[in-house]
Amino acid sequence: MRIENHTLHVATFAGINLHDLTPDLRRLVADSHIRNGFVIVASRHSTTAITVNENEGRLLDDARAFFQHLVPAGGDYRHNDLHLLDVPPGEPRNAHSHILAMLLGGSETIPIADGELILGRWQSVLLAELDGPRERGVAVQIVGE
Repeated sequence: MRIENHTLHVATFAGINLHDLTPDLRRLVADSHIRNGFVIVASRHSTTAITVNENEGRLLDDARAFFQHLVPAGGDYRHNDLHLLDVPPGEPRNAHSHILAMLLGGSETIPIADGELILGRWQSVLLAELDGPRERGVAVQIVGE
């Protein structure tokens, strides 16, 4: 069994946006020459999430609108009382982003068979940016033989 570790770097936009990691993951799996195993994809940030879903523009617009409705940025969150915390000036009021990340989850595991990611026809692995813009890191671990 072999294990490879990688980090993907993603420059994100302001607000909630989703980035398709699938092409990069396919390239890493192909370069690894691992034929059977799995890939773990994990966010390295508490205000981003990893999810598997369809990368279709209107669906992503619907998801953004739903997230904003479910956990609005302007909500009354204790985490946003930054004057009560010992944080540097200019830190964002981003409790909504942390809460959305908890709901969506920070990682996904995707099987590999015959050197290919096992995803459904319309599925993509997406990084959900919930508090951008930022430079984000995504940990990728490829395990198998």
